[in-house]
Parts: sequence; C-alpha cells; structure tokens
Amino acid sequence: MPIESIITFIFASIVLIISPGPDLIFVITQSAINGSRTGILVTLGLCTGLIAHTSAVAFGVAAILHTSELAFTILKTLGAMYLLYLAWQAFHAHSTKLQAEKNITKTAFQLYRRGILMNLSNPKVTIFFLAFLPQFVSSENGSIASQVFILGAIFMVLGLVLFISISLVAGKLGNWLNRSEKAQVYLNRFAALVFVGLALKLLTSSNH
Repeated sequence: MPIESIITFIFASIVLIISPGPDLIFVITQSAINGSRTGILVTLGLCTGLIAHTSAVAFGVAAILHTSELAFTILKTLGAMYLLYLAWQAFHAHSTKLQAEKNITKTAFQLYRRGILMNLSNPKVTIFFLAFLPQFVSSENGSIASQVFILGAIFMVLGLVLFISISLVAGKLGNWLNRSEKAQVYLNRFAALVFVGLALKLLTSSNH
C-alpha cells in the first residue's frame, strides 16, 4: 500500500478516534470517576470488538469490489452519504455532561467483556468501517481483504494507544471537558470537517 495512503489514513483515524463520541465519553467518564484501570480494561474490550467489524468489512468489501463497477459505485455513494450524515450530526452536536456509575466494583474480566459487548452491539461501527476503509484500498495494491485487515489493525493500535493515554489523564481531561462546553463543540466541528473531506475523497475514489 502507498505510504501516502497509510499516512492519510493514520491522520484521519486519529481525528476520528479523539472526536467526542459514545466510546470516548464512556472511557473518559469511567476513568475519571472509577480510575484509569477501569478505562484501560474497557478500552481493551472495545479494541477487541473491532476485530469482528474489520473481518466483516474485509470480506464484504472484497466481494463487492470484485463483483462490478456498479456495485462499487453504489457502495461508495452510500458510504459518502453516511459520512456526510455523521458530519451533520457532529456539526450540530451539543456539549454533554460526563456522567458515570460510581462505586460499582467490577472484575477485570467484567470490564473487558463490557467493552467487547459495547462494540459488538453497535452496528454503526461496521457501517462506519464500510464507509471509511474502502477509500484507502485498491485492487492494484493486492488482496483487498488483506489491505482492509492492515488498515483495521492500524486503527485498533491507534485506538488502543490513544484511549489508554486518555484513560491515564482522564481525571484532568474529564474535568476539562465538563467545564468547557466550547472545547466539545470545537472538537465536534473539526470532526465534521474531517467527515466531509472523507466523503468527498470516497466519491472520487476508484476500485482500480
């Protein structure tokens, strides 16, 4: 895969991972109130769940791209529409007060399992991967499925590193996000711009 595509993918992934969303808010709140250990264990579960979503997208996209040009056009159009929808949601999103369960003791496995179930039970993750990953793959670069697995692995590693880092500083970050409504709004607006850019890139992409 071209290094330029990988660098672009890494940059886009970082922006998407740190933009306020259900998973990030949950990790921050659990870490801020129940300690970094809780956030890290939930993060491990969330990243493990991504394996299933990546596998579904890898084989699904590979089949679609090898079917026909029409199928690819339909996929990228639907993907672009979904990314624009996410951009609209992010742009109009309001700040959220961070809340978490206090004084609830859970074992390490329970926290890890909770992260997995949260991820697997969210069909939006697969839909997002279907809209996000295909624009960075090309049949000219070899196996489509292999490329998607590589990108999925990169996304998982980035998510793991960033979420664990956020967990370790969640006490300060959680209080900051709670105090600063503008901080959340600015992060959401920036994420909206990234979604629009990804949608445009997807519309102009080719399966060759």
